[in-house]
Amino acid sequence: MKILLTGANGYIGMRLLPQLVESGHEVVCAVRNKNRFSSNKELLDKVSIVELDFLKEDETPEAIKDIDVAYYLIHSMSASTKDFDTQEEQAARNFNLIMGGTSVKQVIYLSGIINQKELSKHLKSRKRVEEILYEGSFNLTVLRAAIIVGSGSSSFEIIRDLCEKLPVMITPQWVRTKCQPIAIRDIIQFLTGVIGKEECYNKSFDVGGPDILTYQEMMEIYAKIRGLKLWIISVPVMSPKLSSYWLYFVTSTSYKLAQNLVDSMKIEVTTKDRRLEKILGIKPISYSEAIKLAFYKIEQNQVISSWKDSLSSGRFRKELNKYIQVPTYGCLKDEQSVKVEDPEAVLDKIWAIGGLNGWYYGNWLWKIRGYIDKLFGGVGLRRGRTHPTKIAPGDALDFWRVLLADKEQKRLLLFAEMKVPGEAWLEFKIDENNILHQTATFRPKGIWGRLYWYSMYPFHYFIFEGMLNKIATEKRTKLHTPV
Repeated sequence: MKILLTGANGYIGMRLLPQLVESGHEVVCAVRNKNRFSSNKELLDKVSIVELDFLKEDETPEAIKDIDVAYYLIHSMSASTKDFDTQEEQAARNFNLIMGGTSVKQVIYLSGIINQKELSKHLKSRKRVEEILYEGSFNLTVLRAAIIVGSGSSSFEIIRDLCEKLPVMITPQWVRTKCQPIAIRDIIQFLTGVIGKEECYNKSFDVGGPDILTYQEMMEIYAKIRGLKLWIISVPVMSPKLSSYWLYFVTSTSYKLAQNLVDSMKIEVTTKDRRLEKILGIKPISYSEAIKLAFYKIEQNQVISSWKDSLSSGRFRKELNKYIQVPTYGCLKDEQSVKVEDPEAVLDKIWAIGGLNGWYYGNWLWKIRGYIDKLFGGVGLRRGRTHPTKIAPGDALDFWRVLLADKEQKRLLLFAEMKVPGEAWLEFKIDENNILHQTATFRPKGIWGRLYWYSMYPFHYFIFEGMLNKIATEKRTKLHTPV
């Protein structure tokens, strides 16, 4: 079958894509920016890509007019606390219009469980999108899931952050809300299993794992598997705003996503039916098994996708292409260069920078800068990186975003997502003479931007020079693997 995969760059989309290709389907990936599509080269050679922004009323591209199935995996919850529901509604309507120009027979939509009378803003939006998609000129299959557990998923990473960093927690009452988590492996099985199943046309199904747990129980099980001591004390009074700040400062989530998560965590999300398990013959694995499997993937450096790499996890929502040309006019720069003896080893070190491997010099200063950034509402350093040695355009790298990562050109270009009064770039490049160039560029915004640069200059002098020398002179070192 010919399948359109929307949200192909997202957490679910990147997990689903290899399964669709392996099953022999012809896949067209819909992304807003082709340059951000970071799948591996072998997979890229087997799929086609179209640029589509469902927030705009685009015409139906010729490449998707003859599709049989489409996946609707578009989500905006982490992008805003105010208007994400409006954006999701608009995207769904535009999707219906575009599908009207195709031969699509079935659309598969991954939604949230909506079995309670009172719903959070997030779940109301999911329900509204479902209603709009049912108005389309195609057969709709809806899978409703609670939180998804897998390496790189937002739910797993938040639980991981909390349990690994806080042995004693004073928590809000919502930690006692019941939830029915499901493993990412099982979600992918359900999503692929319903393809072409006529008994699943124009129907909505709840999907969940076998365990109904409170959020507190989920953290306790995680701690037990990891061999951690954990004490949780829930208090009756903790405002949603305080709860959001608590999640934001302790975990790697953005504040906007934290607000939306807290709003949703007060609602019980458990399944009401198990019909799809019987239709497809799928037996979901337990929450404990899902945690163990996630860590197996992490330890083997096989994390295919992470929610942290989405643009909505950072400061900027705009297309990154506009930042790839580093400006010169009105900019302040710190330029340093050094001759290197082994350019390949140096390039490997550059590609491994950040995350658990650190920044090679003055890591404690980088950490302080990360704490300050978090304090002022920035992303901080907690996002880390998805893989210890591989990076691609669009990836999150601590409080930077990768704009360009080209080993053939021996060039890495990063764009700052930290809170700064202006815009900042950090570039590493090795030229044909084996000269490593390290350039920090800052385009200040007003007088405060200039004051910021000059106040940070003494730190930049030591940090940038030390970092360059460490990268250029040290041999390949053992890299840290996330645990």
